[in-house]
Amino acid sequence: MKLGFTAEDEVFRHEIADWLADNLSGEFESIRFRGGPGDEHMLFLERVAWEKKLAEGGWTGIGWPREFGGRGCSLEQQVIFYEEYARAGGPGRAGHIGEGLVAPTLMAFGSKQQQQRFLPKILGGEEFWCQGYSEPDAGSDLSNVSTRAEFDPNAQVWRLNGQKIWTSLAQVSDWCFVIARTEPGSKGRNGLGFFLVEMDQAGIDVRPIQQLTGTSEFNEVFFENALVATDCIVGQPGDGWRIAMGLLGFERGISTLGQQMLFQNELQEIIRLAKHNGASKDPSIRQRIADAHMGLKIMRYNAMRTLSSEPTRVGLDCASITYKLYWSTWHRNLGNLAVDVLGPDADIVERGSYGLSRLQTLFLFTRSDTIYGGTNQIQRNIIAERALGLPKEPRPAV
Repeated sequence: MKLGFTAEDEVFRHEIADWLADNLSGEFESIRFRGGPGDEHMLFLERVAWEKKLAEGGWTGIGWPREFGGRGCSLEQQVIFYEEYARAGGPGRAGHIGEGLVAPTLMAFGSKQQQQRFLPKILGGEEFWCQGYSEPDAGSDLSNVSTRAEFDPNAQVWRLNGQKIWTSLAQVSDWCFVIARTEPGSKGRNGLGFFLVEMDQAGIDVRPIQQLTGTSEFNEVFFENALVATDCIVGQPGDGWRIAMGLLGFERGISTLGQQMLFQNELQEIIRLAKHNGASKDPSIRQRIADAHMGLKIMRYNAMRTLSSEPTRVGLDCASITYKLYWSTWHRNLGNLAVDVLGPDADIVERGSYGLSRLQTLFLFTRSDTIYGGTNQIQRNIIAERALGLPKEPRPAV
């Protein structure tokens, strides 16, 4: 791991810490420590306003190259930003998908026109994005997507038909990036396109999915002749898989540090409660808290080791491939720890809009961590086959 902080970096630390202290108050006090896993739906409009506040202060796209309007901050300064943001109780970023996934993808694969059209709106906290990957028969097996994109030569548009599922915050997003088949009869990774789809149109129906928590962060999205302009396909028809994998590489890049800062806040809340209600006197609880602390440190050091290694344009290195399996298992176990620290209170639901405390919500939501984004079983196959080079499991002939 090649990471250290210079005197200039510490000046940067004071700059962001002071800015957060001055601005994450007053009208934004209510969103401190909100918007984490299982809480993304809460105070969304207030967090949208916060995105614009961040943009005004020059705190969006801090790692983007200056040519695209970013600050061009070093890795070290980006780490500092996430550290101070978490310490101040900065809310979960409403613009994470756009800033952390769509923008780097457009910088790497998009046309000049696409970069000029979308990047400023993302940077300014003006447009928000969701992800159109998973389908009922293509969750962990992304290459099995069946959503179709057919080019209409008369209208000079693409027509999108199919269904996506588990689409986080689709109900409040302006745009969605969608993987769809551009070649009829194509299978697997071939014949896919990567589309940028405007959500506010008659051909799109968003249906919320009620979760265990009583909320509806996830959605089904149905496309029925939804229109996509010809300049809203990234790359060429058939490039979809390559671009989709490139985006997943960005998903496990610097934005992982922001995720880990949210995890740190959750762990601190559990520790605070354990001290308050006496659960910390239980040796087994103390041991599990220590294990959680060590696991989070391992997660952080591994992420920084990966980020400070030689960058690759596309694809995941071996260390990155392990990340999803590691964090999802750790976070699920943190949810278990939360309800054990709560004790009998974990079984009590209070009256209210949803009736669940943040730690109860944490427990319920983390049941999904080892499923979405690739199940733990699939992640182990990926590690075995792609990272370790082991032979693939035998598959029956179709």
